[in-house]
Amino acid sequence: MKTIARWALVALFIALMATVTSLAEKRINGVIELFEAKKPALGVFVHNFSMTTAARLADSNLDFIFIDMEHGPYDVETLRIFLQGMLSRREMHATGGQLRPRVLPILRIPLHGREQLQFVIKQALDSGVYGILVPHVSSAEDALAAVRAARYPQRADATDKHPAGLRGVGPGFAARYWGLHYLDYMRLADPWPLDSEGELLVIAQIENEEAVKNIDAIAQVPGMSAIFVGPDDLAVSLGLPPGDPSPTLKQAIDTVMDACRRHNIPCGITTSQNMIEQRLKEGYLMLTIGGDGGLSGSVTEMLRRYKADR
Repeated sequence: MKTIARWALVALFIALMATVTSLAEKRINGVIELFEAKKPALGVFVHNFSMTTAARLADSNLDFIFIDMEHGPYDVETLRIFLQGMLSRREMHATGGQLRPRVLPILRIPLHGREQLQFVIKQALDSGVYGILVPHVSSAEDALAAVRAARYPQRADATDKHPAGLRGVGPGFAARYWGLHYLDYMRLADPWPLDSEGELLVIAQIENEEAVKNIDAIAQVPGMSAIFVGPDDLAVSLGLPPGDPSPTLKQAIDTVMDACRRHNIPCGITTSQNMIEQRLKEGYLMLTIGGDGGLSGSVTEMLRRYKADR
């Protein structure tokens, strides 16, 4: 009996190690996995921060959401409650306890790139989001400041210590939300692709003429995960009304996309039903296709159609 019990323990240990290995080999951040495979990620902007909205979006067929606390009120406690609303015990049970969220929450922070307020990025990430969208990044200096604010200082033996991280250590809530020990969280909460195993996204939003002029430098900042075009602000910066079909705006957007191609960095943009095919053909890998006012029948069909193809 003792021999049987011993072998049973060995078998259990092997099974547990296989589970741990499986979890370690599978990315927590599904959007990064899509980027690595050169497949598009589809999402929406969220302005309603109720738990009901959180649950509905978390159960959708989206890949990610941008929680918009730039134009909505920035409230860390509201953010934490919203993130809790995205958790689904049924989903976790159905996936065998998989830690990857079905729909990835990313926060659009309220500060503009030039403001470089490190505490906002620190508090956002400490709440458990898997990435940040930084509005109005106009220069490489703005982009670098965002990356440094999102990184922890690296260990002495790390091979990717630069850019040096500035994020303060207080990962308790974020680690719990990710389902990790805090040391594992600190190891994985690093901007991709600067850290090939990093699970954080640091995304620069390009929204003005200065940013377009500096786009090559911005795209080359180590730790920049993606570039996202904000067409309405960009139009206004160029002296045009939002939504203007002017060739001037198109040229500016194309300039950003061309730079992303040159530097092999994912590019995103807001789009609409009648533009999604064109944007996908142009190579955009991060598309917002609506808001949180409810997924219309046409948007739902778009999600089914384009996700089935990949």
